[in-house]
Amino acid sequence: MNFEQIFRLLWARRGLILIATIASLFAATVAGMILPPRYKAHARVILNVVKPDPITGEIIATQFARAYVRTQTELIRDYRIAGKVVDILNWASSPELAEQYANRRNDDLRDFRRWMAQIVIDSTTAELVEGSNILDIAYTAPSPQGAASVAEALRRAYIEQAIAFRREDAGKDAEWFRDQASKLKEQLTEAEQRKNAFERENGIVLDEQDVDQEARRLSALAQVAPAQNMPSITVGASNPAAAQIAQIDAAISTAERTLGPNNPQLQDMKRQRAALASSASSPVISAGPSGPSIGTQYNAQLQKVLAQRGKTDEARRLSIEVAVLRDQYQKASVRSAELEQQAQAIESGLTILGAATAADKPTFPNWPLIIFGSLGLGLMLGVLAAMVTELLARRVRCSADLRFGDLPVLGEMAVPAKRSGFKLFSLLPKFRQNEALSHG
Repeated sequence: MNFEQIFRLLWARRGLILIATIASLFAATVAGMILPPRYKAHARVILNVVKPDPITGEIIATQFARAYVRTQTELIRDYRIAGKVVDILNWASSPELAEQYANRRNDDLRDFRRWMAQIVIDSTTAELVEGSNILDIAYTAPSPQGAASVAEALRRAYIEQAIAFRREDAGKDAEWFRDQASKLKEQLTEAEQRKNAFERENGIVLDEQDVDQEARRLSALAQVAPAQNMPSITVGASNPAAAQIAQIDAAISTAERTLGPNNPQLQDMKRQRAALASSASSPVISAGPSGPSIGTQYNAQLQKVLAQRGKTDEARRLSIEVAVLRDQYQKASVRSAELEQQAQAIESGLTILGAATAADKPTFPNWPLIIFGSLGLGLMLGVLAAMVTELLARRVRCSADLRFGDLPVLGEMAVPAKRSGFKLFSLLPKFRQNEALSHG
């Protein structure tokens, strides 16, 4: 259809369009006058999703913030929150609600509390204020005072439930970590007992760096052994023990930098040095050596270390096992303590913004919206009804309705135009006729 056809169609069905528009306006007006007004109240909280937890220091990542907000908005409309609101407002003692519940449908099998909670759910909305972390909780009621009281109760119930969820989750996690810490403590005790028993049976003692004393003694002798390459001291120049004293002094000096003052190895060296010093003060009769050289001591110590290498490795393995279990036990204990604190906390991760407020003007009826909306809706329904009616009862209203393909229209017969004035459409039939004859 072209514009002329559509215009003629709508003009011919103008009565139907007008009736639909007036009927829609009348129905909307009656509904606005009969239905009770509705007031919307708002209660807001700040979701501290970008602030770290005061106890654990945890923070919600950006990619999970959207899902977190969605979860919170759905939680506000959950039965747990709505049921708490019913309890806070003591709706169960309301005779009006009891009468409405008694007159409910026969197929409604909900109990009284769930039925009242559904009223709260149906009139509650929650959404995040765009560009912020502010969650807006809105409730619609027939009076502004009632809407504000329910909105405040919704916010209170939401905060209490958020704290309850955090405590419940933290309590379960803390109990699990306590059990793990108890098991790790038993394993650690058993591992320490095995390590101590093995060291007693084999005479091996490891220090904090898991190095045994024999290996440290070998390392000290290895640093002094090159001193044997020094020229030997001949008899007559001085006491032969002086060379060994010099070597022992060098070994003691080296050992003091790595060993403690009460180390048994260092004490042995000092006693050996004192014995050599006392023998050096006596007359020398023989030019032979007074005791084993450092090289001989190094070789003997090396054989001793090699002989017990397998036992040393086993002791080191037991020591590493003890260290790993001790670290796990400490981490589990620390985490359990943190969760126990969180289970007792009253922090909800929410910040209250002022008291719940309701607007003085009702959100329904909104007369400008009702009037213009009903007019627009009625007009669209009227046009749709006119189009459907025309398709069901098609009529020829102009020459364009008779054109099929390339077939020309030879002429038109029209009702003579009235002489009451100039009309555009009265000239159209003559124009169409002249055009057709010119083509004919």
